[in-house]
Amino acid sequence: PSQFTSLIVWVLIGAAIVSGLLEDWIDTAAILAIVFFNGVLGFVQEFRAERSLAALRRMSVSMARVIRDGALQSSPARELVRGDLVALEAGDRIPADARLIYTTNFQAQEASLTGESTPVQKQAEWFEEAEVPLADQRNMVFMGTVAVSGKAHGLVVATGVGTELGRIAALIQKAAEAERAETPLQRRLEQFGSTLLWLALGVVAIVFVLGFLRGEPLGELFLIAVSLGVGGGREGLPAVGRVTWAVARMRMAKGHALIRKLPAVETLGSATVICTDKTGTLTKNEMTVTKLVVGSETFEVTGEGYEPVGEIKEHSSEARVLNTQSSDRSGHPSPSTQQSALPPGLRDLLTAAVLCNGATLQQEKGIWRIIGDPTEGALLVAAAKVGLTKAELEGQAPREREIPFDTERKMMTIVRRTEQGCKVYSKGAPDVLLKRCATHMTPEGRIEVLDAEHRRQINDANASLAQQALRVLGVAYRPLGRQVHADEEVECDLIFLGLLAMKDPL
Repeated sequence: PSQFTSLIVWVLIGAAIVSGLLEDWIDTAAILAIVFFNGVLGFVQEFRAERSLAALRRMSVSMARVIRDGALQSSPARELVRGDLVALEAGDRIPADARLIYTTNFQAQEASLTGESTPVQKQAEWFEEAEVPLADQRNMVFMGTVAVSGKAHGLVVATGVGTELGRIAALIQKAAEAERAETPLQRRLEQFGSTLLWLALGVVAIVFVLGFLRGEPLGELFLIAVSLGVGGGREGLPAVGRVTWAVARMRMAKGHALIRKLPAVETLGSATVICTDKTGTLTKNEMTVTKLVVGSETFEVTGEGYEPVGEIKEHSSEARVLNTQSSDRSGHPSPSTQQSALPPGLRDLLTAAVLCNGATLQQEKGIWRIIGDPTEGALLVAAAKVGLTKAELEGQAPREREIPFDTERKMMTIVRRTEQGCKVYSKGAPDVLLKRCATHMTPEGRIEVLDAEHRRQINDANASLAQQALRVLGVAYRPLGRQVHADEEVECDLIFLGLLAMKDPL
C-alpha cells in the first residue's frame, strides 16, 4: 500500500479514471500500467532493502552461558538482565553489553560495530576518564560482536535496545518511521502541478461559461471541460518523473545498490562526496594470502576468501604450479601429492604458520568461516590449499606453551612437543622477528647463516610487499635441545623461514 500513497500516484489514478469516463481506453491502460509497474518495482526493491537491513536483527544470540549462584548454566539471551555474570570464550557471539571483570588472552572481533577489522585485545582494567570512545573501551564487550580468542567473564550492563547495537537498530527504526522530507524535484513538481491545476480550472470555467452563453448542450460542454482539464493538468509530468526514478533504480540494482525509496535516486544524483567505511563494506574482511617469499624466491597464491581452493605457483616466466597434481573424489588436489610438490623451505614455512596460530578454519553448511583473527585465518587457508591442515599438524605436535602477541613485542610464539623434542614456532613483524634470528632456510631446505646481505634482501622484500598495500608477516622456528623457561631464551637464535603477504579482497 505504501507504493500508492503519494499525491502524484493519486493524480495518475485520477487521470486514468477521467480518461476512462471519456472512453479513451488507450490512455487509461497506459496510465494504469505506469502506476502498476512503479508499484511492483518499488515493492521488490524495498523488500530487498528491508531484507538486507534485517541482518542487524540476526546478530542477536539465542543462548548465553551465565554464572548464577556460583554455577555455570545456559540461559536464553533474551532473559539476561543487568547484573548477570556471563562466561565468554573463543567463538561465542556476545549476548549483551558487558563490563569485563576477568580475562585471559581475550580478544573480540568488533568489525560489525566499529568497522575495525583487527581483533581488539580486551582487559579487565579500570579507566579514569569519564568519557571513552566506543572503539577504545577495552574493558567492555558489546552485543553482536564475537569473541575470537581466550576466555573472559563479564558483568551485563545493558541488554536489548539499551545496548550499542540496539541503539543503532532504534535509530534505523526511527528513521524509517519519520516523515520523509520532500526532495527539491518533488517540491518543484508539486508547485508546478498546483499552478497548472488552477490555470486549467480557470480555462475550464471560462470555456464552460462561454459555451453556456452560446447555447451549447450541457453534455457536450461537460466533455469539453473535462478534456481541457485532463489535457491542461499535464498528468504525464509525474508519470515521467516516476518512470525516470524507476529506471535509475533498476540500473543501480544491477550494480547491487539498494534504494529503499524512489526519490532517494534524485538525492544520490546530487551527491558530490561519499564517505564510506572500508572493512566489510568496500572489502570482504576476509584476509587472503597472495604471496610467499622463501629465500630469494617468491611464490604466488591464487584464490580469495576463506575457501581453501587455489594454486601456489612460482613467480617466474614458467609460473610452474606446485599444488595441482592428482585430485581426490571431491575434485580438490589430494594432500599427499600437493605436499610432495612443494619445495622443502616453502612446506616448512606453511607448516610453521599453521602451528603458530590461534585461529580455526571450519566449514558450516557449505560455507567456510574463520573462528579467530582474520590474519591468522588467512595463514590456515593458504596452508590448506596444499593439504596442510591444523587438525593433522596439531595431532603430530601438541601445544606445550604460548607467549601471546602484544603490541609492544609485535610477535607471538608457540612451543610444541614433537617426536624430535620441543620446537619453537614464532611469527610477527618481519623487522622484529629478524632481530631474533641467527640463520635462515633456503627454498631447498638448507639452513644458512643470516648475514647482513640476506637481512638486506629480506628487508627489501618486506618493503616491496608493503608498497603493494599488502600486510606482511615473518615466520621462524627453532628446535629446543633443552627445557627452557624464560621467554627471552625461547625467542632467540631462531631460523627465519620466510614472509607471507596478504590482502583484504575488494
